[in-house]
Amino acid sequence: MDELARHPSIAPDGKVKANWLMPQANIPLSHGDLLQLKRWNTPTIYNGWEQITKHDRTKHAINLEETRDFMPQMGPMIGYAVTVVIEPSNPMHRETNPKAWSEYRHYVAGVPGPKIVVVQDLDKPHVIGSLWGEVNSNTHRALGCVGTITDGAIRDLDEMTNAGFKAIARRLCVGHAWVCPVRWGCSVEVFGQRNEPGQLIHADKHGFLAIPNEDVPGLLESSRFMDANECNTVIAAARGGAGLPIEELLKRLDDASAAFGAAAKKHFGRTGEW
Repeated sequence: MDELARHPSIAPDGKVKANWLMPQANIPLSHGDLLQLKRWNTPTIYNGWEQITKHDRTKHAINLEETRDFMPQMGPMIGYAVTVVIEPSNPMHRETNPKAWSEYRHYVAGVPGPKIVVVQDLDKPHVIGSLWGEVNSNTHRALGCVGTITDGAIRDLDEMTNAGFKAIARRLCVGHAWVCPVRWGCSVEVFGQRNEPGQLIHADKHGFLAIPNEDVPGLLESSRFMDANECNTVIAAARGGAGLPIEELLKRLDDASAAFGAAAKKHFGRTGEW
């Protein structure tokens, strides 16, 4: 099997092929936009996303299985997906392609950053070994990756944290078994959700949001608006209600909820959470 066949989302010219989930080449987010999105937690980004998307908010873009953030102190991460499939229990993959690691690293290096490595572990739920540890976290950090989402395991937790490489995973483990890249630059499924190479991802201790292509351009503005809408209405009403008679407080909360919904409907045509 040649290198392009192992990662079918790579075009013959070496570039990542476009697909419906990827940011359009003519509408990239600036690094400043990404930094602003990183200031909010993932639920806040979700609140903005649900106002602009045509996708099903109960099925699409979000992790459908529970995740675990092993570095919550690092806060959220945001980046574009580079994808890889592993099967640590199977020693044959190393024999099939002895150059897999080198070819995979060339793929990762060729994708613009910041990048999040999305790893599908074919062994799950019986996780045998980890792709991640001190060496690979430092290696991927050097290649422009900020972290990983893997439905398998990680190890060398303290060393990964020291590298500044965030990990959202299923669990910890002690070994690497026969791990090596099997396929890369391809569609993967992690925590019940499909992810595509090049897809913008926002993730933290709550889970992840893999933003569909067409929703990327409006994500920053919608997230900023909905965060301000909460602060100006329902949060302000609750925080300012201390000491009020209960009936007055309840009316204040009802009025604030109505104001929140009216503001969202005026701006997006949808009422939002409240």
